[in-house]
Amino acid sequence: MTYHHTTSGHDEAGAGLDAIIGERRRLIALAYRLLGSLAEAEDAVQETYTRWYAMSRPQQDAIESHGAWLTTVATRVCLDLLGSARVRRERYVGEWIPEPLPERTDWISGRQGTAANDPADPADRVTLDESVSMAFLVVLESMTPAQRVALVLHDVFGYPFGEIAGITGRTPAACRELASAARRRVRASLPPETAPTAHQARLVRDFKRAWDAQDIDALMSLLAPGATFTADGGGVVAAALHPIEGREGIARYLTDLTGRASGGLAVLERTVNGRAGLVIEHEGVTVAVYAFDIADDRIARIWAVRNPDKLRPWSR
Repeated sequence: MTYHHTTSGHDEAGAGLDAIIGERRRLIALAYRLLGSLAEAEDAVQETYTRWYAMSRPQQDAIESHGAWLTTVATRVCLDLLGSARVRRERYVGEWIPEPLPERTDWISGRQGTAANDPADPADRVTLDESVSMAFLVVLESMTPAQRVALVLHDVFGYPFGEIAGITGRTPAACRELASAARRRVRASLPPETAPTAHQARLVRDFKRAWDAQDIDALMSLLAPGATFTADGGGVVAAALHPIEGREGIARYLTDLTGRASGGLAVLERTVNGRAGLVIEHEGVTVAVYAFDIADDRIARIWAVRNPDKLRPWSR
């Protein structure tokens, strides 16, 4: 793969170092979407920089585009991690849900890739905000690592299939087919959103009020008939091991959950992965983060992350 050089000269070494360090936010934004875990994304980017600094200065100078090199290495590190993650998640206790992100995570938006438009590519794109929603990340989990990489690099960050081929070691045609298969899976799993963001926030607020009031009927009225509730305790804390299906079962489970909780429990409205969500605190400590998927003016899916290892970004 060719990396195009944009700077030269010994006096530009400092600027070059700044540019290298400046890529970190974009790399984490990419790695988080690929891995679904902020902790693993940080590890992948750290490994990428470790490989960069392990090279001699002449080797670094020979690389014509530092950003392209870092992206290639980070993506390949993520591919390796995705392979091992599948093995680990087969042994995971209960359901595995991607790690939720708080509103203040400013790198969520990342930076658009440097790719030029490819006339052979489809016109539709996944926006950066959409690509960090919990619903989208959950669909990514159902894909093969290769499909996931092709879709994220192309549809989210705008890289042409020629560059993706160089990163993944596949042909452009193969990468195009991988992204197409991944896109079909997304469309089948995620119907287009119809409710404006403000309306989605109102639904979540109404859900919170009904939950606070222990009003089963009100909760059921906000849930779709075929709604699902999925919890992730990771075997560390108590959580439903299997998804709960149906609005009545979900409503009764949630009211029973808070009914059994000791004092000091607070349900707070927060932005979770760019969408309206809820944070559960017990005596000021975050013990759960709830993400929602809205469809046809009803709450269709709820993801409740309780594994404390995934709640580190939410600590005050």
